[in-house]
Amino acid sequence: MFASMMQQPLLVSSLLAHAERHHGDQEIVSRRVEGDIHRYTYRAMAARTRQLANGIAALGVGPGGRVGTLAWNGYRHLELYYAVSGSGAVLHTLNPRLHPDQLVWIAEHADDEVLFFDLSFLPLVEAAAPRLGKVRAFVAMTDRAHMPASSTIKNLLCYEDLLSVQRSEFTWPTFDENTACSLCYTSGTTGNPKGALYSHRSTVLHTYAIALPDSLNCSASDTILPVVPMFHVNAWGLPYAACMVGAKLVLPGPFLDGRSLYELFESEGVTMSAGVPTVWQGLLAHVEANNLKFSTMRRTVIGGSACPPAMMTAFQQRFDVAVLHAWGMTELSPLGTACTLKPKHLALPEEERLAIQAKQGRPVFGIDMKIVDADGKELPHDGQAAGELLVRGPWVIQSYFKGEGGDPLVGGWFPTGDVATIDADGYMQITDRSKDVIKSGGEWIGSIELENIAMAHPGVAMAACIAARHPKWDERPLLIVVKKPGVELTSAELLKSFEGRIARWWMPDDVVFIEALPLGATGKVQKARLREQYRDHLVRGQLQAA
Repeated sequence: MFASMMQQPLLVSSLLAHAERHHGDQEIVSRRVEGDIHRYTYRAMAARTRQLANGIAALGVGPGGRVGTLAWNGYRHLELYYAVSGSGAVLHTLNPRLHPDQLVWIAEHADDEVLFFDLSFLPLVEAAAPRLGKVRAFVAMTDRAHMPASSTIKNLLCYEDLLSVQRSEFTWPTFDENTACSLCYTSGTTGNPKGALYSHRSTVLHTYAIALPDSLNCSASDTILPVVPMFHVNAWGLPYAACMVGAKLVLPGPFLDGRSLYELFESEGVTMSAGVPTVWQGLLAHVEANNLKFSTMRRTVIGGSACPPAMMTAFQQRFDVAVLHAWGMTELSPLGTACTLKPKHLALPEEERLAIQAKQGRPVFGIDMKIVDADGKELPHDGQAAGELLVRGPWVIQSYFKGEGGDPLVGGWFPTGDVATIDADGYMQITDRSKDVIKSGGEWIGSIELENIAMAHPGVAMAACIAARHPKWDERPLLIVVKKPGVELTSAELLKSFEGRIARWWMPDDVVFIEALPLGATGKVQKARLREQYRDHLVRGQLQAA
């Protein structure tokens, strides 16, 4: 027997229609690439988005056509989010931090037809344009007064000119909710990046999930500033969630330094933000150096890589900003877990409570996960057994765009490449990436725990732990450390801080101090580069000693 309920497709355009109708006077604030502050409402944004949808159609982009963007977090990028997907085309956000050759490869692989870009990326577009044979038009996201001159970009158009000649009347089409709406490529740390092609259905379901109280807890009473870029897995879905709940949205543009972010937090009354640890280091450094406080900011979501316990302590104890640890992947749209505490945890001693918060968290409804051993046997959720993390759910990819890499699933589950534990309450903790695990004498050593201990030292700015070759134990942990400016710190002093906190055989064999850690396009430490450079460090040291 079938039910007698309406069949309404879950479409991205419905989020905008809802915001216009029910939160029309709510504000969207952007710090523009041009340097000034732009303000308007969801109602005004919706009208301009319809103009843009007409403009995209005028450029010859039809259903399923790919529209590329090279843009920061700003109101024009937000308009593209809804105009492209809402009209039935596919939004393809390109990561400008990638190598130009990789960027060209991705745009060509995606079959981008039109490329919209912020003025910051004009040199990048000028270098790439002659090699982008499938792109018919390039649109500079600015007004006529700031329009650049370029001899290398053919068919260079002005965003505001494109909108000005279009009508604001546009009826959002209705189509199958499984239609593709956006395309995001993986970071491509090994080989060419692969594309995750999200559907309208998966995106709207993901939006419901991240707004839940035990997830990112988004509501109309919030002022949300996503530091996580809109060019990387759709800013973790926050541009969609803000429309759904009617939150005030503050977009920082290219100004992501600690001072600029703090000014926006204070002037716009930001209550919630989200970003990777490397960004928060700069913010905390600015706030601490100037003896500042947060007047409205009360919680931040930290993901992308593990949040160092010292950072969590600084936010929560010194600045009264709750930290929500989260985990996800491009292949998960991206959210998989959020580390909200259960009522029974609230009365725990602070040290025990922080130990739970350090985990990546519980799966949000819609994500199922398990850990397995090398033979694929499921391991217990006891917080001790560690195995490869597998996930499945309605916003997890089934295959990569164009079938790249073949079928990625294992028995219907997506292998994340992470090694993790899951405790009896469902809290998952990443202990390592499978490719980063240190196997010493046949036993695993978790590099993330060693990094967290190093980061807790007051003289350490950043730390990474890698597997270095060893003639007896095969591999041993090697710490690569960036000291805080002006700090005198020796290897012996740092290693002494590990005593009593780990098993003796986990103790790193050495510490290498360097000026800066190599960061990838999404702000993660590139351990592959560190391993390439330092994997023979211990062997060389023994040879020299001999």
